[in-house]
Amino acid sequence: MRLRSKPVLCNYYVTYRCNAKCSFCDIWERPSPYITLDDVAQNLRDLKRLGVQVIDFTGGEPLLHRQLDQMLEMAQQMGFITTVTTNAMLYPKLAGRLKGKVDMLHFSLDSADKQEHDTGRGVACYDFVMESIEVAKQLGERPDILFTVFKHNLHQLEEVYQKVILPNNLVLIINPAFEYNTVATGEQLSPAELKYLSDFGKRKQVYLNEGFVQLRLDGGNHIAKPVCKAASTTLVISPENELVLPCYHLGTKTFPIDGKLYDLYSSQEVQALKQQEGRLPACQGCTINCYMQPSFAVELNKYFWKALPSTLKYNYLKGTWKRLIA
Repeated sequence: MRLRSKPVLCNYYVTYRCNAKCSFCDIWERPSPYITLDDVAQNLRDLKRLGVQVIDFTGGEPLLHRQLDQMLEMAQQMGFITTVTTNAMLYPKLAGRLKGKVDMLHFSLDSADKQEHDTGRGVACYDFVMESIEVAKQLGERPDILFTVFKHNLHQLEEVYQKVILPNNLVLIINPAFEYNTVATGEQLSPAELKYLSDFGKRKQVYLNEGFVQLRLDGGNHIAKPVCKAASTTLVISPENELVLPCYHLGTKTFPIDGKLYDLYSSQEVQALKQQEGRLPACQGCTINCYMQPSFAVELNKYFWKALPSTLKYNYLKGTWKRLIA
């Protein structure tokens, strides 16, 4: 049973450019412009009309955009929940401008070992994460640590939790790695390792969407009976100011927005593509977290019930739960 017909989330790519070269991501390889403030203003108005609640200003590295603080402020003034994930290299420099404008601020950290983290990211950024935590705390901000889990760094969760999360009173977000296109993430986690993640997610100040675990145990999305609702729950806007369908990672079709996002999203061609969400050949076995999370929230099924407790826990910790049900 479908619980919500309106989209929940907008993944707004401010640029594909990045100052890191993560081995599990290919976005940084793409040439890219930066989005413009005028386009953002118009698109936010249309996103509001469409019923979107959360704007994820993403990239690339979103802090590379010099007007990110203005976009965040604009989005908050319109009632959106804002979220930003950063490798933290630029955060100490920009923290003052961003203060109070990001409801869900995530610093990426994949290891308690400086060399291991920096090697995976392709650039020396571990020290920036540690510095950013201190800067954020001094400003009264409440950042989260986003830990992308692979088989090779699973053992690092405990040390990050004990040495970084608890002493700094942060939230640890466990993000199981996913494959897409030609980006490989190595051997997949075993059922026993997924059980370890599930148990870890029950600790205080830890968030793990249990739907992610169940989906991996089930072999990912199945095109015959798809759980993915990417196109109907999430709008993807590119740095070129295009609507990307059915999701960024497939990106089989792009539409120039030209100041008419509301009409475009409601058009027959876009509606027809939405009907194919989760049913395309490339959707078989998909476990892409950023589209599965909103998908779990709109349809009453086992994934909804798996995801609900952890989702409520995180939004309670962040103080955003009242705004999501308003």
